[in-house]
Amino acid sequence: MSKVISIGEVMAEFARGADGRYGAAYGGDTFNTAIYLARAGVEVAYATALGDDRYSDAIRAAAEAEGIGTGQMLRVPGRNVGLYVIDTDARGERSFTYWRDTSPARELFELPGWETVAEAIIEASVIYLSGITLSLYSNVGLGRLLATLEFARERGARIVFDGNFRPRGWGGDLARARTVYAQTLKRTTIALPTFEDEVMLWGDGSPAAVGERLATFGVPEVVVKNGGEGALVFFGGTSHLVPVPQPVEPVDTTAAGDSFNAAYLAARLNGAAPAAAAEAGHDLAGRVIRHRGAIMPRAVNA
Repeated sequence: MSKVISIGEVMAEFARGADGRYGAAYGGDTFNTAIYLARAGVEVAYATALGDDRYSDAIRAAAEAEGIGTGQMLRVPGRNVGLYVIDTDARGERSFTYWRDTSPARELFELPGWETVAEAIIEASVIYLSGITLSLYSNVGLGRLLATLEFARERGARIVFDGNFRPRGWGGDLARARTVYAQTLKRTTIALPTFEDEVMLWGDGSPAAVGERLATFGVPEVVVKNGGEGALVFFGGTSHLVPVPQPVEPVDTTAAGDSFNAAYLAARLNGAAPAAAAEAGHDLAGRVIRHRGAIMPRAVNA
């Protein structure tokens, strides 16, 4: 299967268990997707920057244990990775508290060695990133990332983008976020937005409106995720609603979209049609949200 490189940030994760205690793990939206891609048999690497603390060591070891390539994980002496805590309510909806302002991942495209990371991205067949990825970087970093994506696209790479808009990551600057998203969408092959996020950023009135707007950026394949309402797939000039096969009572909705994206992309790389790939996305996401934390146990994944 095609080589995928996923770009973003991995953090130490502490999630409250059923007994009220917190358990330690590691996560981040594009890292979660990379893990589920690797479990689906996709050759995937992860591009980020880590520190030299024990959590950075553990993140690299966890990636290697999942079969994720770690050659593009830069290390920064004297720095620590970010941290987040997940709390879930009775309905399984989660809230996050972050400590990540000094995370090395925010400087990936300004650190010594960034050129090597960019070269690896350009050589990949598929590049996966999200709106959270974009929110990490300064204007200098974003300029280098967007140039890298443009070179990769010219070489035939497919660029897969999950909007995953989080206002806090942009400091409330919607204008800057829209500008950066627009530049990314112009380079995107497959868009995997969530309707709720698109409403916050763009004010779209329906999933259909999301697909129509993204078509104006020239995105040829769009899947608008809408929770229990299913996914609206736009491809080849037509749209098709792929419903969730059965209602799921969530334990924790963390990584629902990340896992959907992984299953969708893995299915597409295996030759499945978009609608069938969306069904695979629903299936995996439905299993993930029955467990606490972003990554469900490997035995359950199988």
